[in-house]
Amino acid sequence: MGSVIPVVIVAGFLGSGKTTLLNYLLRNNRGTRIGVVVNDFGAVNIDAMLVAGQVDAMVSLGNGCVCCAVDASELDDLFGRLAQPRSAVDVIVVEASGLAEPRNLIRMVVANPNPRIGYGGLVEVVDAEQFGAASERHPELVTHLRLADLVLVNKADRVGPEALAALRAQIAGWVGQVPVYATTHGRVDPGLLFDEHAPEEPRVAQQLSFDSLLDEHDHDHDDPGHRHLHDEYVSVSFTSERPLDPRALVAFLEDPPPGVFRAKGCVAFAVPGERRKFEVHLVGRHVVFTPGTWARGEQRVTNLVLIGSGLDTDGARKRLADTVFDGDSPLDEQAMLGIWRYTPTVD
Repeated sequence: MGSVIPVVIVAGFLGSGKTTLLNYLLRNNRGTRIGVVVNDFGAVNIDAMLVAGQVDAMVSLGNGCVCCAVDASELDDLFGRLAQPRSAVDVIVVEASGLAEPRNLIRMVVANPNPRIGYGGLVEVVDAEQFGAASERHPELVTHLRLADLVLVNKADRVGPEALAALRAQIAGWVGQVPVYATTHGRVDPGLLFDEHAPEEPRVAQQLSFDSLLDEHDHDHDDPGHRHLHDEYVSVSFTSERPLDPRALVAFLEDPPPGVFRAKGCVAFAVPGERRKFEVHLVGRHVVFTPGTWARGEQRVTNLVLIGSGLDTDGARKRLADTVFDGDSPLDEQAMLGIWRYTPTVD
């Protein structure tokens, strides 16, 4: 989204592996500068200690659950500090307290007045071994899953294949088309959650890592039985030199192929007089179009990439091809109404 910094919320019940996931992202992204907000419940911010020294910019909330705060100005101020151009942050990750209400966190991010801040999706982390018992004690956890844009069933190595498949199927029944991935030790390809940025040149102490944070499982990368999230997801690329029908593209994004978690790219529309370049980002069920201009000499070509798990790649490309405008009568400006519905307004 250009200069807009996505805010990705990582939530999940106590002990599900949120901090492990965050540490993995910090150690294994390829040049992306990550700003972190750790929302730890309690006076002593243990999670902040666990990630201390590994982040490019971190602010910490140690006096309770930010999502329960009446005044959201503190969170707005924290985002403002991270979003300052001199911070050079590419993405902000909010690690929610295990007792947090993610709906309120989402509202705070979406309502944030800073034009450089954008909602990047909710990732819910589930403990494959303990979730059954935890959800019986706390039925609201199922409600939290229904808000997610991506569900990670973590600690998949602690349960058998049949139990894991049953849990994933149960969660899929609750969340519908939202992708449900299995992972171990929080290992997820950062490129699934946010656009990665290659560093311009090596920087001294760019991301400090603590050996003490490397558990004994972090060295089994060559184990043939070791599971990686990127073993399960695929990407689909689509290019069209002919402009698209905006109504058809909106319909596609509002009802994407099963398994799609992210979509991104630039689009040209077949509306007379509409010569702008539209960047599009889909995260889970959240769509954003950002109008811009084509660079001098740049061809007006649509390029889109879908990222997801279990995708029918041929079917996805066929559906994208169906968004190419091939009508006899020219489209009118009304065809753009769906696009404007997903275009953020900046005061």
